[in-house]
Amino acid sequence: FSVIAFFIPDNFSWMTKYTAIFLGVAMFGMGMTIQAEDFKNILLQPKYILVGCVLQYVIMPLTAWGIAYGLNLEPDLALGVILVGCCPGGTASNVITYIADGDVPLSVGMTIVSTLLAPIFTPFLVYALAGKWVDVSLLLMFKSVVNVILIPILSGLIIRHLLRDYIQKFLYIMPLISATSIILIISGIIGANASKIATCGLLVLAVVILHNFAGITGGLIAAKLFKFEYKKATAVAIEVGMQNSGLAVSLAVANFALNPLATLPGAIFSVWHNISGSIFAGLRKRKKL
Repeated sequence: FSVIAFFIPDNFSWMTKYTAIFLGVAMFGMGMTIQAEDFKNILLQPKYILVGCVLQYVIMPLTAWGIAYGLNLEPDLALGVILVGCCPGGTASNVITYIADGDVPLSVGMTIVSTLLAPIFTPFLVYALAGKWVDVSLLLMFKSVVNVILIPILSGLIIRHLLRDYIQKFLYIMPLISATSIILIISGIIGANASKIATCGLLVLAVVILHNFAGITGGLIAAKLFKFEYKKATAVAIEVGMQNSGLAVSLAVANFALNPLATLPGAIFSVWHNISGSIFAGLRKRKKL
């Protein structure tokens, strides 16, 4: 869809008007699929969840800032990279962890906790790290994260609890709805920025690859330093390296309209981290890493 959007941008660029709605739908779907057992798993392994979430909100944000500063990126791109780095883990990491034969309950637990912490950590980190390039409103960022992340997830949780007997047979389609919403977000951003991608796309792709590689590698090394066993180290590495880049795009659209290129790193990251995550999962499962 991203390739099609690049070559036929007019058919997709209109989707950017509904970025926040699409992400809200995706997060609502996530909330609908969270089960009581997921919270039980969080309580059963708090040490690993805590360490994983700390790594999530340390490695990726600081790496993003280091890349932006070290490569002297223009303000829009620097902001976009930092937005990606400051977001919680993405739900695609749970699937990639499964493929890699990692600890799926740990991956799901990290995604849930880092996402619920996002209204606090994401605005603060963006405010602290991106201030060198752009003006950041802490309050507006907080409201945006609450509106597109926290409220939809909690709504999904509540509706599943209240209507569990009625909606059980429909739950299997929620991941598909969430995935479709993310695809529409990415396609819209690619379509709206097709001409800009043609001029600076390779630079953004290189930055995204470097950022993602640093996250997966840093997460794996840190997990080994904490002496996590194979499955848990695998889950942490994937979770740290794979971001909720749809949130980064949504925040860029909602809060930084004067910085249009800030949406590009998130859009390209959304495509790339699924490719790199799958490659890492294959190598990890074959004990090549």
